[in-house]
Amino acid sequence: MLRVDQAGEYGATRIYAGQLAVLRRNCPEAKLVARMAAQEERHLKRFNALMAERRVRPTALQPLWNVAGFALGAATALISEKAALACTDAIETEIDKHYGEQLAELGDDDPEFAADIADFRADELEHRDIAREAGAAQAAGYPLLTATIRAGCRVAIELSKRI
Repeated sequence: MLRVDQAGEYGATRIYAGQLAVLRRNCPEAKLVARMAAQEERHLKRFNALMAERRVRPTALQPLWNVAGFALGAATALISEKAALACTDAIETEIDKHYGEQLAELGDDDPEFAADIADFRADELEHRDIAREAGAAQAAGYPLLTATIRAGCRVAIELSKRI
């Protein structure tokens, strides 16, 4: 679980980096993305610390998530500011589901890890809600765009579990 979560937070930091590389610095969406990116950095630092403490190796796919995450972020931001927000909406919808499943599976077995997941899940839901309130659904092709990103997110989770 820890390896997958660390990979996901790493991917999120790369997505936001890609978006911030493209979005105009003073646009409202860039300000929202920058704030969310800072929270993802905090999540990543915590999972990195837990991985070191528990001697968990990162996924071998991390170099791929580096490139794919940045490319997804940059591509959605190049489409439009609303498409960048739709990306956040899609990703965080899947992460909410993923973290919920993990919390159910963990039960009372690892309260420290469960508390981190619950805390980060709340942040991810906030990110999703912020993206929606800022107009994610106004992105051109929103249903197709978000369905595609959500499917890619599910694939990334499954691959990170195995590799």
